[in-house]
This record gives sequence, C-alpha cells and structure tokens, in this order.
Amino acid sequence: MTTEAVLIQQHLIDPEICIRCNTCEATCPVGAITHDSRNYVVDADKCNLCMACVPPCPTGSIDNWRSMPKVKVYSVEEQLTWDDLPAALSEAELQAMGISGDAVIAATSAEPAPAQAVNVSGEAVFNSAAYGATLPPWSAAHAYTNLYGPKSPTTATVAGNFKVNEAGTTNETHHIVIDFGSMPFPVLEGQSVAIVPPGVDALGKPHHARQYSIASPRNGERAGYNNVSLTVKRVIEDHEGKPVQGVCSNYLCDVKVGDAIQVIGPFGSSFLMPNHPKSNIVMICTGTGSAPMRGMTEWRRRLRQRGKFEGGKLMLFFGARTQQELPYFGPLQKLPKDFIDINFAFSRTPGQPKRYVQDAMRERAADLVALLKDPNTYFYVCGLKSMEEGVVLALHDVATQAGLDWEALGSTLKKEGRLHLETY
Repeated sequence: MTTEAVLIQQHLIDPEICIRCNTCEATCPVGAITHDSRNYVVDADKCNLCMACVPPCPTGSIDNWRSMPKVKVYSVEEQLTWDDLPAALSEAELQAMGISGDAVIAATSAEPAPAQAVNVSGEAVFNSAAYGATLPPWSAAHAYTNLYGPKSPTTATVAGNFKVNEAGTTNETHHIVIDFGSMPFPVLEGQSVAIVPPGVDALGKPHHARQYSIASPRNGERAGYNNVSLTVKRVIEDHEGKPVQGVCSNYLCDVKVGDAIQVIGPFGSSFLMPNHPKSNIVMICTGTGSAPMRGMTEWRRRLRQRGKFEGGKLMLFFGARTQQELPYFGPLQKLPKDFIDINFAFSRTPGQPKRYVQDAMRERAADLVALLKDPNTYFYVCGLKSMEEGVVLALHDVATQAGLDWEALGSTLKKEGRLHLETY
C-alpha cells in the first residue's frame, strides 16, 4: 500500500454542539487537544485514539470520527476555522484516493492505543486525570441532560445579581440567579448550564455558549422555585496576565434583574453528589470552582434542617489568592462547625507564605486517611486545571504515607464513582 493510501480514523470535535468546557483538553493524557478563542480541535499527529476524552464530554461533541487518508487529514489550523463538521468521505471518494475496502475495515476495527502521560522528555509522569471517575455515585439521583441544545436554547429571566467577594478585589465574582418560570429545567447539584452571550465575534459570527457550574441545590436557589444560581468571575485578563475581556463573563456580571438570557443544557451526569445515608463528601476547590460545592452543601443543609439526612461528613478545602477574593466567605463562616469542616488556603496573603489547597490537605492527613478508608466517602475537585495534579498527588501521598496502596485505591475510587475531577 502506498503512503497516500494509508487510512486512519481521525478524531474530530463538532463545533456546533461543543460548549467549550475544556473537559476534553484537560482529560487528554497525550496533549492532542488544543483550542483558540472559537474552537476545540484534535491534532491527528498526537491523538492515539485512547478514548479518555469521550466519556467526560457533556454534549457528545467529542465523539466524532472520519476515515481519512493519512496524508490528507484535517490539520489543526483547518479545524480551527470550522463552524460545522465536514461530511464523511464516501466509499467512492476513498477508492479514488487509492483506499481499498479491506483498508477501511482494518482502520475502523483497530484497537485504541494505551494512553500514558509523558513529559517533554518522553518520560512517564503522574497522571492525575487517570483517576477521575466518569460514573456517578451509585446513589446519585437521575440527571437530566441536554434538554435544550445550541440550536434551541431556552429563555430564562435574571432574578438577582450579587457581588460575593469584597469590593476592589481583582477577581470580581458575582452570584447570578436566573429563573425559568414555567419552562421545565430540572437540575442536580454538580451539573452545569451554558449561557449564549448576545452579539457576534470579530468575524461577525454568533458567540458560542460558555459553560458555568450550577451553584444552587436541586430545588432551586429559592426553595420551591424553578431557578438556579451561577458563580461567575469577571474575566479581564488571560492566564498569562494579558488584558482581555471575557465575552460571557462580563455580559453576565453586568446583567440586570429582569433581563432575558439564553440558556442551553443542563449538562453533566457524573459529577453528582451521593444520596445515601452516611455518605461523606470531601470538596476541594478554588475560586468559582466553589459553585458545585455550594450546591451540594446547601442541599445537605436543607435536608439537615428538615431532619431528613443521617450523618455523613462534609469537608471543604477552599483556596483563593486572598480572603478578600474568596467567594461566599461570609456565608461560609456562619455554617455550624458540626455540619461542615472548612479549611481555607490563601496564596497571596501579605506577609504570609503561599498556601494552597493541597497544603491544607496534607495538614489534615489523618482525617483524610480515615475518609479514604471509608467506602462511603466521595471526593470532588473543581477549579483551574493547574490545581488538579497537586490535589490528586496530595491524596496519593496521604494514602501512601499511611501504608495504603494508592494504585489499588485510586482505581477503586474511579471505578466506584468516588473521585470526580472538574477542572478547566
């Protein structure tokens, strides 16, 4: 077979239904997925078809494949320009390129290659994403997903917009309540929605939706109402500190009560809280990663008030640059100590050494070991991708130092839906 006739299964992402949540890029163990301001794309030269990115995708946009001659695969640059997926090549088109029917069968039936995280030198490194569960806890409630898609969003009304960290801080963060009225929109703690900002981008194309975790419990921000809340940071710079105005975050931070907004979703069927009695929840987050943790905590608080939940520990590790930037700091201080065990970590407190959530976790190693040994304990990690490795490595070290077999334990946590990673 000539080089031109070599056929591969090229992995592609559908830009029409992708909600730019970064789950695929964060999960990929070989760095095959990248993005620009519009699209997430897969580099065919790096992708080994390991499938690690497929189960966590909330919309299914990642689950697309095209039989392509190896020398004619769609480049990263070409994919970044797409508004929709190209049609699959027909059998006649493939035959015209020198592809035989046997070659098509061989390419589509090939076993995926094993995935392993490596550094720039090709050496194996600790792969935190390998331990993240894609299954929900066995006792989690049933999650409804994708009720409203990108082409048919529903309309919600802004019912509240409140600033939830101190004025003057760099990371201005808002708590935004949106109400669906009589339109069905069932959600669970840990799910997310996507908001479609109005207007068009620099190319004159409609803005893509942006994903936000739900910060309220299943029966509404206001109990008994068909509403949800979001935790939104106003984005004014990129990860390198260069000035940039986040399209959707600035739109949401500026919405007024009564404004109508376009919503798609809900999304998420694995990052869900357990419902069975005695289940323990360990929540580890930074910044707006606190949103799903707030929903879980508030649901447990409401159950406790009604006397409908038996025990089960709540433990929170919450990080921010300073206390002033930490969302919901005041309300957290008012929660009973026998209800939730709260541990703060601040990395930019003047005159104090930098302290991160993984440092706070190591300080509480004895308590975490007891929880790791308990099959009723569930761990949830949410925040920037940069925190994920440190947090999972802290769990690894805490377990190992206590004489536990981390590889066996980590595998069990994943298999039983007990370690959930949602980083971006």
